[in-house]
Amino acid sequence: MSLPPDLTSLHLAAFALLFAAWWLYSPILSLFGRGTLNAQLGIVRLRWMRLSTRRAQRPFDAILLNQIISSVAFFGSASLIVLAALLGTFANVTSVHAVLSQLHFVAPMSIELLAANLSVVVLILGISFFAFTYSLRKLIYTVALSGGLPDQAEETPQFTIQIEATATVLTEAVRSFNNGIRGYYYAVAALFLLLGPVPCIIPTCAVMAMLFYRQTLTTTARAIGTYVDAVNQEENSRK
Repeated sequence: MSLPPDLTSLHLAAFALLFAAWWLYSPILSLFGRGTLNAQLGIVRLRWMRLSTRRAQRPFDAILLNQIISSVAFFGSASLIVLAALLGTFANVTSVHAVLSQLHFVAPMSIELLAANLSVVVLILGISFFAFTYSLRKLIYTVALSGGLPDQAEETPQFTIQIEATATVLTEAVRSFNNGIRGYYYAVAALFLLLGPVPCIIPTCAVMAMLFYRQTLTTTARAIGTYVDAVNQEENSRK
């Protein structure tokens, strides 16, 4: 199998930047800041699981978990629909190439390069789909773990272990979900490959900057940071 004749090193750089920006997002945030908002909210979920064992009405927590599960299932289904549509273009790639070749804003490219560009989008959405399904599995585990938590106000070492394990699985489920959501952003950036490698690199950097901004400088991020700090102080005072 030969590479597209018009595939350049700049195309490969655009491909690499897409996946590097996506996969290195969390490590970079952890290196230069407090980490992702999801990681910061880990202690909040820990308190949530602890308080759930003391509520008189446990269905409240079941409703919250069900809302999360419904959101994950929705995005998983949406990913599958989009993937099916994109895969359908490969069956008519010649016709698609002929149509795109008539558009002046689309960069000239061979059918092979068009297929390669579309394959990148399909790969990103495919990984996102599996992230959503894995998140759904983790949430199902969370339902079982939270349902098995005993009703007790006094904490014991065994009780603390169960609470922490449940909160950890829930946090991991949300992490997988967030990873899938970010894949949508980079899939949109990957569509700019139809305009050329440079037009793809620019929105990729823009998406990365936007995500970092939302995680660190927005009112929501600051409010969550303040909330987490308050919870940390409260937890430290209990020890």
